[in-house]
Amino acid sequence: MPRGKFISKSEILDLLSAINPDSNISVYIQLENLIRFGIASGTLAPNDQLPPARDLADRLGINMNTVSKAYRDLVVMGLLTTKRGLGVFIKEGVVEQCREVSRKTVLRHFFEASAEAKISGFSADELRVILERIYANEVYPYGAIPSSIIPDVQ
Repeated sequence: MPRGKFISKSEILDLLSAINPDSNISVYIQLENLIRFGIASGTLAPNDQLPPARDLADRLGINMNTVSKAYRDLVVMGLLTTKRGLGVFIKEGVVEQCREVSRKTVLRHFFEASAEAKISGFSADELRVILERIYANEVYPYGAIPSSIIPDVQ
């Protein structure tokens, strides 16, 4: 059953708070990923309205064209739809697609990071501790790594 509600300022800012202009990942790609992850997790649901590009850009302190590009790309991908005079909405029937793409993306990153960790000398136990700390804390991708996640150096 569609919610069809406007996502509140606090909800969208919570979801998009991980935008990091200093990341190696372009801001518009971060936005696209976070919206896709939000759909996959159920934080964003079909028919939810996203904030206007100008409002979101102002709230996040980024350029409006960056938000517009992310929205436009997600429309082209078939995840968002625009309704003239009303705004941008999450499209119906995209949850499974987002879950599948998000799962593949995360597994690729997880494999790469785990393989790098193994080659650089991390033990499986050290990685388990890091993963447990990540799950025990509220964390978002792209931002700085919280000191509570960093393993004790011996």
